[in-house]
Amino acid sequence: MLLAIPVGLVALPWTVLTRDASLLYRWGVWIATSGLAAAGVRYRVRFDVPLPDTACIFLSNHASNLDPPLLVSVLRPHRTAMLIKQELLKIPLLGWGMRLAGFVAVARSGSVEDAKRSLMLASQVIRSGISMTVFAEGTRSPDGRLLPFKKGPFFLAKECGAPVVPVTLIGTAALLPKGKFRLRSGTVDVVVHAALDPRDFADRDALKDAVRAAIASALPATAR
Repeated sequence: MLLAIPVGLVALPWTVLTRDASLLYRWGVWIATSGLAAAGVRYRVRFDVPLPDTACIFLSNHASNLDPPLLVSVLRPHRTAMLIKQELLKIPLLGWGMRLAGFVAVARSGSVEDAKRSLMLASQVIRSGISMTVFAEGTRSPDGRLLPFKKGPFFLAKECGAPVVPVTLIGTAALLPKGKFRLRSGTVDVVVHAALDPRDFADRDALKDAVRAAIASALPATAR
């Protein structure tokens, strides 16, 4: 919260004036990385292969509120926006900053039109050269075990053709479980798997199965 003060005073007005969110994003990543370090959260990262040099769709499992700041820290210097729940954009200052950085809200109304609108905006972000990070389950798992995957990210992948990079987060639920507010220090593991080309799959269900298999492959057997 303290580190967000200079962002609010400098980076947000600069972004509004220039319409360039790169400074805002860099400072946001700095806040996320510094916050993790201050909380005693360490992470080990394994890249199966180097990341593509183009905008990607990073698809990850989700078990903790630690996951978003962890991912933006791990994936730097790749700039990535996120698909987020609509309520987050209502948070003063933070919501404004996320909107300026290209984050896309997903309404939970169940409306087909709302879903199409979110996917269209996400596709525009990717085509602008910014990667998109999506939690494939759509919400946090209450116990760290994989939930069913949502269809939206795979519609997005087939629509824009961007490489899909599965990411496995291991151990974040133990440090900050869903529904808890006490943050423990400790070490988490991140596995960034090889990118998948959506064109190599007959349909979105085949792509979804491949992404799920990749993410699950690095999880403990009890979490698959």
